[in-house]
Amino acid sequence: MVVKKKKEIQVTALTICHQDLETLRSLADVEGKNLASLLLHCVQLTDGVSQIRYVKQIVPLLEKADKNGMCDPTIRSCLDILAGIYLSLSLKNPLKKVLASSLNCLPEFFLTEAVQSFTSRLQEELKTTDLYSYRKVIDNISSCMENFNLGITSVNNLLENVLHFLQKSLIEIAEENRKLAGNHIVQTQLMNDLLVGIRVSVMLVQKVQGLQRIHLTISSSPTWQSMCELLSIFTKFLNNDDLLRTIQSTSGLAVILFIKAMFHPPEKIPDLISSLLLHSVDCSSTPEWFVNSCRSLCCADVSESALLFLCQGTLTMLDWQNGSMGLSGEVLLLDTVHVLFTLSSQIKESALEMFLSRILASWTNSAVHVLKSGSPSLKDSLNGNSSIAQRLLGYVYTHWEHPLDALRHQTRIIFRNILQMHQLTVKESELEKSDLAADRFIFELTESLLRLEWHIKGKYICLGCLVECIGVGHILALAKTIPSQILEVMGDQSLVPYASDLLETMFKNHKSTLKSQAVDSTWIDEWHETWVSPLLHILCEGNLDQKSYVIDYYLPKLLNCNPESLSYMVKILQTSADAKTGSYNSRGALGALMACLRTARAHGHLQSATDAWRNLVSSAKIKQGLIHQHCQVRIDTLGLLCESNRSTEIVSIEEMQWIQFFVTYNLNSQSPGVRQQICSLLKKLFCRIQESSQVLYKLEQSKSRHEPENELTKQHPSVSLNQYKDFMSSICNSLFEALFPGSSFPTRFSALTILGSIAEVFPVPEGQVQTVYQLSHDIDVGRFQTLLECFTSTFETVKLLAFDLLMKLPKTVVQSQDSEKLQGLFQAALALSTSTKPYDCVTASCLLNFLICQNALPSSLSAYLKAQQAACGNGDEATAVVESNTLIVIKCLLENLEEEISQAENSLLRAAAAFPMYGRVHCITRALQKLPLNSLQLVSEWRPVVEKLLLMSYRLSAVVAPVIQSSSPEGLVPMDTDSESASRLQMILNEIQPRDTNDYFNQAKILKERDSFDLEDLNASVSNIDTSAEVQGKEGKTCDVTAQMVLVCCWRSMKEVALLLGTLCQLLPMQPVPESPDGLLTVEQVKEIGEHFKQHLLQSRHRGAFELAYTGFVKLTEVLNRCPNVNLQKLPEEWLWNVLEEIKCSDPSSKLCATRRSAGIPFYIQALLASEPKKGKMDLLKITMKELISLAGPTDDSQSTVPQVHALNILRALFRDTRLGENIIPYVADGAKAAILGFTSPIWAVRNSSTLLFSTLITRIFGVKRGKDELFKKNTMTGSEFFSRFPGLYPFLLKQLEAVSSTVDSDTGELNHHPSMFLLLLVLGRLYPSPMDGTYSALSMAPFIPFIMRCGNSPVYRSREMAARALVPFVMRDEIPATIRTLLAKLPNCTDQCFRQNHIHGTLLQVFHLLQAFSDSKYRMNAYFQQELADVAVCTIAKLWLAKRQNPCLVTRAVYIDILFLLTRCLDKPTEGNQPVLEHLGLWEEVRKIISGSELLTGFPYTFTVPGLPQYLQSLTKLAIAAVCTVAVQAEEQTRDVPISFSQLLESSFPEVRLLTLEALLERFSAACGLGEKELPPLLWNMGGMFLMLAMKENHPECFCKILKILHCMDPREWLPQTECCIHLTPKEFLNWTMDIASNERSEIQSAALRLASRVIVHHMQTSDETRDSVAPELKQWVQLVISSCGDHLPTESRLAAAEVLTSTTPFVLTNPQPVLGLRDTLALWRCVLTLLQSEEQAVRDAATETVTAAVSQGNTCQSTEFAFCQVDASIALDVALVVLCDLLQQWDQLAPGLPILLGWLLGEGDDLVVCVESERQVEEDYLFEKVEVNFWAETLIFVKYLYRNLYSLLSKSNQRPLSPERLCHLQRTASEQCHLLSQLFKELPPTAEFLKTVEFTRLRIQEERTLACLRLLAFLEGKEGEDPLVLSASDSPAKANQLTLPGTEMAC
Repeated sequence: MVVKKKKEIQVTALTICHQDLETLRSLADVEGKNLASLLLHCVQLTDGVSQIRYVKQIVPLLEKADKNGMCDPTIRSCLDILAGIYLSLSLKNPLKKVLASSLNCLPEFFLTEAVQSFTSRLQEELKTTDLYSYRKVIDNISSCMENFNLGITSVNNLLENVLHFLQKSLIEIAEENRKLAGNHIVQTQLMNDLLVGIRVSVMLVQKVQGLQRIHLTISSSPTWQSMCELLSIFTKFLNNDDLLRTIQSTSGLAVILFIKAMFHPPEKIPDLISSLLLHSVDCSSTPEWFVNSCRSLCCADVSESALLFLCQGTLTMLDWQNGSMGLSGEVLLLDTVHVLFTLSSQIKESALEMFLSRILASWTNSAVHVLKSGSPSLKDSLNGNSSIAQRLLGYVYTHWEHPLDALRHQTRIIFRNILQMHQLTVKESELEKSDLAADRFIFELTESLLRLEWHIKGKYICLGCLVECIGVGHILALAKTIPSQILEVMGDQSLVPYASDLLETMFKNHKSTLKSQAVDSTWIDEWHETWVSPLLHILCEGNLDQKSYVIDYYLPKLLNCNPESLSYMVKILQTSADAKTGSYNSRGALGALMACLRTARAHGHLQSATDAWRNLVSSAKIKQGLIHQHCQVRIDTLGLLCESNRSTEIVSIEEMQWIQFFVTYNLNSQSPGVRQQICSLLKKLFCRIQESSQVLYKLEQSKSRHEPENELTKQHPSVSLNQYKDFMSSICNSLFEALFPGSSFPTRFSALTILGSIAEVFPVPEGQVQTVYQLSHDIDVGRFQTLLECFTSTFETVKLLAFDLLMKLPKTVVQSQDSEKLQGLFQAALALSTSTKPYDCVTASCLLNFLICQNALPSSLSAYLKAQQAACGNGDEATAVVESNTLIVIKCLLENLEEEISQAENSLLRAAAAFPMYGRVHCITRALQKLPLNSLQLVSEWRPVVEKLLLMSYRLSAVVAPVIQSSSPEGLVPMDTDSESASRLQMILNEIQPRDTNDYFNQAKILKERDSFDLEDLNASVSNIDTSAEVQGKEGKTCDVTAQMVLVCCWRSMKEVALLLGTLCQLLPMQPVPESPDGLLTVEQVKEIGEHFKQHLLQSRHRGAFELAYTGFVKLTEVLNRCPNVNLQKLPEEWLWNVLEEIKCSDPSSKLCATRRSAGIPFYIQALLASEPKKGKMDLLKITMKELISLAGPTDDSQSTVPQVHALNILRALFRDTRLGENIIPYVADGAKAAILGFTSPIWAVRNSSTLLFSTLITRIFGVKRGKDELFKKNTMTGSEFFSRFPGLYPFLLKQLEAVSSTVDSDTGELNHHPSMFLLLLVLGRLYPSPMDGTYSALSMAPFIPFIMRCGNSPVYRSREMAARALVPFVMRDEIPATIRTLLAKLPNCTDQCFRQNHIHGTLLQVFHLLQAFSDSKYRMNAYFQQELADVAVCTIAKLWLAKRQNPCLVTRAVYIDILFLLTRCLDKPTEGNQPVLEHLGLWEEVRKIISGSELLTGFPYTFTVPGLPQYLQSLTKLAIAAVCTVAVQAEEQTRDVPISFSQLLESSFPEVRLLTLEALLERFSAACGLGEKELPPLLWNMGGMFLMLAMKENHPECFCKILKILHCMDPREWLPQTECCIHLTPKEFLNWTMDIASNERSEIQSAALRLASRVIVHHMQTSDETRDSVAPELKQWVQLVISSCGDHLPTESRLAAAEVLTSTTPFVLTNPQPVLGLRDTLALWRCVLTLLQSEEQAVRDAATETVTAAVSQGNTCQSTEFAFCQVDASIALDVALVVLCDLLQQWDQLAPGLPILLGWLLGEGDDLVVCVESERQVEEDYLFEKVEVNFWAETLIFVKYLYRNLYSLLSKSNQRPLSPERLCHLQRTASEQCHLLSQLFKELPPTAEFLKTVEFTRLRIQEERTLACLRLLAFLEGKEGEDPLVLSASDSPAKANQLTLPGTEMAC
């Protein structure tokens, strides 16, 4: 929306040599009017842009001279100098193009002189002998031929010299490139020079006339010889695979072009190139010059890449248009495509694959050109049914899902051209007779594409091409619902761009078609029905992702196509929005309306914002949208207000009011995505304000009053500007108020981000620029302190946001602060840098960096600082101050760190407990990152500091290394003093000797905490920093040292050291030679750092340590690969070879860490390979992968196990690394082989690593799994695509599967596990045959099917299951019924004597999974589907004995019953005019027999020890329930056919049977809930008594829970009266029984019982007053039950149940005009609602919001607020709930008794302040790493604000004094005592308590605000305070300086 400022063009000024300058001076005339004077003025300028103006004056000046007919020596000399200037300018300098353009207009009179000058100067250039200057000469040759007449003439004149130069330069550059192998920086430049040289050679032949007829010249001429030499050079480049692919590609173009230019006669060129491509060159009949130059191309072994690029040259350089090459050209065209087809099956390198796809697309373009020229002979070869077209389609189908976007794009071009080719081959007469859509090829293609699944990206691409070809009408005729189908898949992000592009193509085509055919405007109705109606359905009813993507991608395109549709959509949505506003999980029509309006406004379809609100949507709707319960509705409404297509559109006063309202309630959003969107949208609004304010300022200055009436002139500009200022100030007030003590992370994040945006959008004005607002004007002392206190947040993001905001403020804001306070921060920062809480070191670094940047370090350092700043010289003062400050702070930290490391070397345990060192290192790293280390001024001062930093890093690393390299890093320190534990861990402790000399086992584990360390003298000029007072005042404390503390200290220290070293390498300038003045890191230091990383990566065992060492090492390797120093460049390669050799040697003395995942070794190699330049040949990767794959293969040598494990683990890391991209793909097949073979190893370590590698490969091949099902459609691939990408796996998988399946079930009964079978089936299960696969494919999937079927005979259950799943995708959908029948036929008959149950089970599983896949297909309702299933049912009945007792195996019986259940589910609907298929076949009769004869009726002779019993029970029960339900829905007289009743199933002794039955019944009763029993089938009537009896005797928890839920769904009036006769309990006793269960049972049962009890309570309350009074004690018990279910510590399920109960009972107990509960109980329930509204779980808050919605929707409360009947968010629901409660207190006339309770809520009664503070302190000190339950969303002071505001409003309205003087006095005394206690506790805190004791300080601040709020209300009641009471300040406490305004005071309701 915001217009970006254009980047200023930088033009390098032209210069000339001294001699030319003197010449110009001598020739310049006195008046300065001749050409020499003009040029002299020009070259003396230093600004290139200004020089352009002078260059443009050259030709006009010469034109004047031309009129005089003069060409004096002055002009000659000037033309010569101009030629020199032109050739001296760089290729990309705009001056060069301007000069060429000017000289192109040179008067003809001067052309001869100019040509001579240019020729002379160019000739001098061509004599250059410096190899590294060749590029400049080549660029000059190129620019001379680029639309520059003088240049082309000069090149023609020097043609021989130019050719010779190009020949010489290419040879020398290529040789230099060969010599410098390994120096990739120089090589990259040289290869780039080669590429440019070849391109210039090509340009030369194309543009220079003489060379296009070179074959007519004498073959002995120098020009001819040079051409032959160049052709020979290009041939060598073409065959040289060490060069870049782009060089080879361009060489291929050059070879064909040179042949075209040199070969005679031209008619034979196609035959010659054909023979080249087909390796059939006849050297005897070919010219000698050709054989000599292209000898390597004439032999049989031409590389794949050379052949590919020759094809590219053929298609690019030959003229295919107009049929100019005749029949031989057509033959060449066909030969080329056959060569390309051959190459496509051979090439696997991703770069070559990319080239191949482009060349194939180019071939189709050429074929289209040839066909357009009217070639009859090609029509049969290129029509849609030809073999070439079919193979091209095969290529498209195989590659349309390719991971490379560019390659997928080429498939689109190829497919479009195939359609065009076919169209051109169809005879015109045929086109006249029938439409193209009816063409057989097109029709079949369309149908086959429509049959494909929608998860295939290529389907969208190809359908789009078809729409362009035949129109959308024919596709809509075949699939009318296709718009809805496409919109349905738009919930998948990866498919959204394809789907939206296809829809756009379709609806545009449809609109143009309808418009052209229509005679009036009625066509728009059909268009709306087709494209807009499905959209509106999705917007109202679709899931969240789906709606978001449809709005972002589809809706804008639709509106751009037809803007008039907006009014149609709004009209429908307005009507729907009044009826349905949505909920927390649904946007509703209101959300859809806001989304449409937002999109329309952002794309310019709402011209006037004000008109939009007036005509399209009401103000009330806007306000509802801003606080809607669904987050996206809120975002869309905000977007509607903030976004506009015009960046200068004025923001109206209404919009500003709505934004202010939004900010009040929406900062505390838990969703990161929502927070980001809010901040982004508000930033857009601020940009609009800033941009439009500039327009308003200009209007104000112009003082024009006669402009036409428009938006800008509706009010005076100054009025709008003042509104802007007030609005921005108000927003900032709200944002600063949101940073109150105890505010949540989301609130702080949002507030600080928005404030940062304001500081960025409204910068400090410079010069005459005016800005409407400045944030610094609203920053006072309190707000500055608030921002500093944000550093104490436990969230690093908040610290960094606060720091960035402080840095954006002007220096004056900080300088106005208390200097003593700022200096105290330095001491706090040093203390925090050794805190044992890891997040404290981030606070310390923020404080230190802030003090550094603001020049606010302690005065004790001032002398040293002045000396340092004086040494900085005359550089930028601000930068110099920051540098000197950083230097002194780092020195200070280093002195402390050195002392602490020395102590840690004596006792690591003491260091971990008292002064963990990682904080110091972290602060040093953060300080360095803020400096421009490449341009330091105090280089000599920094060098010793860098040396010391490295030394300290190595020492610290050595201290902690023994722990993280230990074999048990997690358990180095025993947690007790037990001698047995000590002896067990003695071996581990020996590993860290002699580092830790503390004899840990012989003394108590409690250590004295160290006193604060004094800062040492930094040097002689720095005075000591005195901390003695602090030391004396500090008591010696003790703390526990735990293993976790030691470990955290060690791995964090290693992390910080790694990041510090990485930062040093990344940011510090290198010192290539010791004498270098600017460098800070020497080559030796870099090598030492590399060795340090190597040691820890290869030896560390702690994952946190080596992962972070890897982060630092990556920075080092990236720097080394960019370093110009060759020795440093080659270091990664040396390190790689060394570690590979160490892995291969398998030396027992090796220090390599041999854990199960090889610890840091994979990370080490990954870093070395990932930093290799991607534009190169990736030689390191290739060699390493070959080595690793050879090591990872199976071996018989036991000593090679460790190398094999390492290799497998390294391969896994490399395949996971996305930075290697497609370069790793060629090795996937070998990696898969190694993993599958490794899985068969007898050694566990190899099998483990193989499994991990295999899992990674599956993800790499098929993508990250995002679906819940095991084989999500997106994570599959067609067999042809898979095997074409990995052809080596086809024979391997087939061979392995054959070997496995042949011995899977031996006749001897021997058990063969075949571990690799699982992996084989896992891969194959993800492949499927594409209906688009052609018959020509050699990689058919059919051979796998019999082997997979045979795997179903495995004795391993899981393997049989896997085989069944793997078989499904291999069978085409249409072939499934026949395959099922074949499998069923293989099953034994009941008379067979010899059969194996494993075989039966495997076959049945395959039948089941195939049938399931077939039944899920989209064709299940057509006649073909029903007939096929009927045939399957007939075959199933034939083997029905397997489901009966004749089959002794319960496992196979269960699967057979599952098959029957599937069949009954699919065939339960009657076909037209016939009875149901199941009845017709007699299948239901057989099912009834099976159930009647089953153990469900006859009883079970089994126990649970029988294999398969639970599975059999579940299958049988599902079938029985299906049978009962089928009868239940039929006529009542047929109920006698029920084979078994629900009551019989519920009486089963097996819980599996009861549970399934109860689940089925619960589903039906839930659906009929509230509708009454009559809505149920007769079989389910009068079941209440049975459920009551079941509830009394059920002992299975899940079944019991289901029974309670069913009773809850049933109407109590139907079953509660039966309690006495059924279970001998009165209704009251039953209620007590239910509440007892709710009190004692586990959460799910408790929740169900609570819901049931509440339903019964409501029933009693509705019955009569007598009944209500009789259950009064039970009511009190129920209230306590609800209260006990609302605690934050309880499971979410319990709180959800409580919220639901409160919602259902709201009219009876919360808002009843005549309260049925006592006031205390009623208020207690309201407090429950308020507690739930502040829950951390979104679901609980949403449920509680429903309670508030119900409360404000009652007759007596709906007038309390404007948001009655609206779905609101929890943030405002909290406020609304208190509004309603206060209103109810007035209605009930209960203000006097209710006020003390509400004041108790305000004060926080029940919290013992001293105990809370002390317990928090104890937890903080003793259990540093224990996690406790914390609510990160609730904000106490927000609740206090709302309660205070509503109480004040209530008391203001009240005419009477609600409290007696005695009661008032008692309350005041209580609050005052609390205030005094707070004052005492504040005094006990240290001076910088907000940083050092953050938790206690924050708690006291919160309690202080609560107390002051209470005191103010009491004072108001007493009549002592009459002013506005909404501002609460901390007046009598140490926090007085930090006066707090309670956040936000606007009334929402």
